[in-house]
Amino acid sequence: MADKHQDQEFVEQVAKALVNHPEDVKVDRKIDEMGVLLTLKTNPEDTGQVIGRGGDIANSIRTLLRIIGRKNNARTNLKIEESGDRTQVASKELEV
Repeated sequence: MADKHQDQEFVEQVAKALVNHPEDVKVDRKIDEMGVLLTLKTNPEDTGQVIGRGGDIANSIRTLLRIIGRKNNARTNLKIEESGDRTQVASKELEV
């Protein structure tokens, strides 16, 4: 786990604590001119648990992720995907 960044580890730990299939949680991290993009993939049965009713849990994760981003002077984006073809409308940009 030495090659993972603090923001990536944070999202992974929180997601694993929320879902029924923690072994299926995967967080990819990419950096481009827009900032850091973290993509969270879960078991399709667990996606709703990570997003929450009305997106409340996803927004809470993003708020905490924004704090980590500010500490590192980075703009952070979190995208939550379901395994398969369908992507959840849970992507929202967080600005520092």
